[in-house]
Amino acid sequence: MPAHKAPDVQPPVPPSAPASADALQDPALLRRLLRAKDRMDAASHEAWPVERLARISGVSEAHFARSFKQAFGIPPHRYLLTRRIEQATTLLRDTALSITDIAFATGWESLGTFGRIFRDITGESPSAMRRVARANMPELDRIPACVLKAAQRPDLTIAVLEKRRRMAKDTFAPSTTEES
Repeated sequence: MPAHKAPDVQPPVPPSAPASADALQDPALLRRLLRAKDRMDAASHEAWPVERLARISGVSEAHFARSFKQAFGIPPHRYLLTRRIEQATTLLRDTALSITDIAFATGWESLGTFGRIFRDITGESPSAMRRVARANMPELDRIPACVLKAAQRPDLTIAVLEKRRRMAKDTFAPSTTEES
């Protein structure tokens, strides 16, 4: 009599595993996500709400946002911020444009917002970044532009507001003390 074999049971998917990991393997979806990413790269100064990007990709807004983050490691808004800050850094280093002109040329609607977010991401104000870049210009001229751009790419693995909160937490003493 043959031994009774238990049916093959698939192990449960851990809750931390992405629900649509197989969907990301779809080459058509990846091409559509790359198309949206390329559009953002080509015109990073424009407004790129998720609705517009989803339309380019031919998927729903929620599916686009989820798939983009899964494919590229960061949400679309942070990717766009990265590109804008990269472009602003290059313009600060390589042109004589005013900081105001650079802010508007890279897609910011407010000089104050540009300055605040630029400082949050890079750790320096735009004018300080320009001074440092110009002081180091002879050394930077020997580095290929693509390598320099990659080395100066901002790290946006956490949201700008979260980064600001963490920095504030480390620099300011609490306003109240807890006594027992």
